[in-house]
Amino acid sequence: MSSRSDAGGAGVGGTTEEVGIMRDARRATASRSAGRSATTAARAPRAESQQRVVILSGLSGAGKTAATKLFEDLGYTCMDNLPGELLPDLAELVSGDRQRFEKVAVVLDVRAGNAPLALAAMRGALEGRGIKPRVFFLEARDDVLIRRFSETRHRHPLAGRRGIAGSIAEERHLLDAVRADADVVIDTSDLSLRQLKERIFGNLEDSATDQEMVFQLISFGFKHGVPLEADLVFDVRFMENPYYVDTLRHLSGLTPAVRDYVMSQPIAQQFLDFLSRFLELTVPGFRSEGKTRLTIAIGCTGGYHRSIVITEELRKWLESQGFGAVAVFHRELERE
Repeated sequence: MSSRSDAGGAGVGGTTEEVGIMRDARRATASRSAGRSATTAARAPRAESQQRVVILSGLSGAGKTAATKLFEDLGYTCMDNLPGELLPDLAELVSGDRQRFEKVAVVLDVRAGNAPLALAAMRGALEGRGIKPRVFFLEARDDVLIRRFSETRHRHPLAGRRGIAGSIAEERHLLDAVRADADVVIDTSDLSLRQLKERIFGNLEDSATDQEMVFQLISFGFKHGVPLEADLVFDVRFMENPYYVDTLRHLSGLTPAVRDYVMSQPIAQQFLDFLSRFLELTVPGFRSEGKTRLTIAIGCTGGYHRSIVITEELRKWLESQGFGAVAVFHRELERE
């Protein structure tokens, strides 16, 4: 298992160690496959314009700088800290030269002024010209953000008499509407830079067609916290735990032995049957309400055995149904 870059103070928030890691990452191939942990169904055709426009938003300290560098590695033209009033003009510029601006990433946060209004103006201007942008929103737990600001000694853009904790709370409030309108929400609290890279790359597939959704499945451990970005959370701690079997304790849920142990329990198959019926009922409803992405989190105690097995089984079922593209992320798999 590799150590996470946020151990001992490093992470996706922007420390000195991160700079070195990002430098190494720039030398690597930007399109690394996520392998078995990130699979996708058949891709939809690209939009006629062939353009990809990303709007990157989120909380200060949540990793927007690191994410911007990752987009640069993918050949995106990145623009940061533009006044909100200039964003409609930027949309006109991008749509007017589609060859030059084939891939564009725009960072939009509280520094733009009224961020929800700026997002609506930018999105409206782009969609009015036939370009559908994808909005990413990065966030993290308060304690993680406070630690990152303490380590980097960066000034919070809303810093004032209220202190860092008060500034974070105010920023969350100001960006609530932006988060609600985002296509992809990523909690970077426990992500290494490599994991952040995989999450971003896994969500850069072409937009789903009107008949499909994009599913993101996350296995996690409740003792490490529930993923903030989850739309649906399911608890599988009622199943017998392989942790208490000496021969299985150090094996992950990706191994056949652990899978067989979990799936040999009648209640495991009963739960999957319930989950399949639940999704058959709700996915059409989500789709009819205009939702194109659904994040489902499956949790057990440590996130290493039961949740991984059930998440992988759910992945197989979703792909067999042809609902849409499926990406899988096992959050605790590399936790020490």
